[in-house]
Amino acid sequence: MCLYTHCDDSNSSEAQYINLEQARAHSDLTMSTEECLWREHVVQRLRERDRKECENFKEIIVQNNRLIDHVAQLKSDNLKLSVENEQLRNAVSTGGTGPNVAIATLEKKLLAQQEELTDLHKRKGEHSQMIVDLNLKVEQQKELLSEKEHSLYEQQTANNRLRAEVQLLHSSLEELKKLNTTLLDEHTALQLAFSSLEEKMRNVQDENRYLLERLMRYRAKDADKLNEENESLIRKRLPSLFRKRSAKLKRDLEDAVREPNSAVNPIVPAPGGTPLHRNSSPAQFGGPAGSDDEIDDGSINGAMEALGLNDEEYISARFMGGEAVHDVVRPNTNTSIETLKAAGYLGQPNPTKIFMKFEAHENESHAVRWSPVERMVATGGADRKVKLWDVGKGSTEPRAVLSGSSAGINSVDFDSTGAYILGTSNDYGARVWTVMDNRLRHTLTGHSGKVMAAKYVQEPIKVVTGSHDRTLKIWDLRSIACIETKFAGSSCNDLCTTDSLGSTIISGHYDKKIRFWDIRTEKQADDVLMPAKITSLDLSKDCNYLICSVRDDTIKLLDLRKNQVISTFSNEHFKISCDFARASFNSGASKIACGSADGAIYIWNVNGFLETTLKGHSSGSVPFFHSTAVNAVSWSPNSNSLASVGKSKRCIIYSDS
Repeated sequence: MCLYTHCDDSNSSEAQYINLEQARAHSDLTMSTEECLWREHVVQRLRERDRKECENFKEIIVQNNRLIDHVAQLKSDNLKLSVENEQLRNAVSTGGTGPNVAIATLEKKLLAQQEELTDLHKRKGEHSQMIVDLNLKVEQQKELLSEKEHSLYEQQTANNRLRAEVQLLHSSLEELKKLNTTLLDEHTALQLAFSSLEEKMRNVQDENRYLLERLMRYRAKDADKLNEENESLIRKRLPSLFRKRSAKLKRDLEDAVREPNSAVNPIVPAPGGTPLHRNSSPAQFGGPAGSDDEIDDGSINGAMEALGLNDEEYISARFMGGEAVHDVVRPNTNTSIETLKAAGYLGQPNPTKIFMKFEAHENESHAVRWSPVERMVATGGADRKVKLWDVGKGSTEPRAVLSGSSAGINSVDFDSTGAYILGTSNDYGARVWTVMDNRLRHTLTGHSGKVMAAKYVQEPIKVVTGSHDRTLKIWDLRSIACIETKFAGSSCNDLCTTDSLGSTIISGHYDKKIRFWDIRTEKQADDVLMPAKITSLDLSKDCNYLICSVRDDTIKLLDLRKNQVISTFSNEHFKISCDFARASFNSGASKIACGSADGAIYIWNVNGFLETTLKGHSSGSVPFFHSTAVNAVSWSPNSNSLASVGKSKRCIIYSDS
């Protein structure tokens, strides 16, 4: 009976749902198509649920009906047997033997029927328990169905919201496509305008170059005229001075030449006993330090005799710019140059002795730089490390190892106080460490190519970096952000700044140009064209002279006051080792050093001639120097010492004593 009741309840619930859906269909005529479909889907699911639930109970209901019919049949049989039993009892009471046998048979049959009835009651109880369990399951399924319906409603709501968002995104995509088409058209128009402006700029540059050449020719004519006037004036004033003491000083110099192994004092004493130093820097070689009467006669005549010059040749060499003393030296005066070095006219002696040497890095060494305040050297190599070496103590173990880079180091540089060290790397970044605690302070990332050089600008708050991505970037260390990008149009191999204020940045590039940038304006100031790509730049302390190592195996000396090359240094055996080979001025800007691909270090005097070559051998009394190409050299700012690194992983410190 419970099953029949359940089926009736299911049918009535289905009828109620159908009536409810019909009522809602009539009341919500304006409902959207998606909602109608959803309601039909719910009705269909309810019908499927009722069908499934009835299907599960159908066999049980049939069996139960059979059992009920069987029980009714047994009851009727039992009633008949009871009637027969009474009749038999009445017959027995009246007498007879035959009926006794029938009674016994009927009793057995009755017992069998009672046992069968008991079994049927037992099975009925089991079926009733099964019905109860199934009713519980039905209730659970109803709860689960309600949860599913609630979840379905939420999913439907989310689906509608997402459809609206998709529609908005489609509309915005169409707008962006239209905007992109407009921008492409504008870009094409701007490219055409840029090409036109670039052509105009080239024409203006050509015209400017032509006008500049004319201006320089006019200036050269004016300088020649002024030199002629100076020469005529000096010729009138100096002959009497030369004739007074020439005989005595020539005899003294002849005695010195006859004794080549004797030690010659590099400082020539003046007649009054005060030593007179000869300064060979470019800024002072072009003219006397004081008046003509203050020039020591012995110094003048000693230099003339050592170089093999007469009065007119010396006057021309000294007072007509002093740019090519070596041009007026006669071909047979090689020993005279050595004599002039020994006499002290070429400044301090060269650092030809090895002070110390050590294995700087695990791989090739790329960069070296002296500290401006102490005898300490920083090196950078392909092993991604910057190392500090205490040269003053002569220690071959690094004072500190600065890590943080994920690729090889290309350059290192100190600030003017020696408190910070700046390194560039092939991982497209530059880094700043503190020397005192060896900590990494700043990491500057933003280039899209390897960073080749970096210098302090307006220290210690700004840094400029040059990269192979054809840009220069100026960084503010307070915010650790790039505040300006200058587009050079060519890969930058090296750069330097004119002073601590950094008003002018000088950069050397792959396209053979030296570019000058004024950071106070957004425009490029000027450029100078070299015969080949530039590997390094170095500036004299007075910021008047610039050396530039060029890939055609020459070093150019530029006068920044004229923005022109005033001297070229080369040698038949000198070869630039790589695209980032570094040349260096000494502290007085009187000598230039640069490493070569053959492992030698060439030292030139700024007046044009080669003073010495630091080249060792594998045997003999001369010590073994670099065995492979020398990548970088650096003069000490506080002593006459020279540091060098190369592809052999070795760092060698040279000194003059």
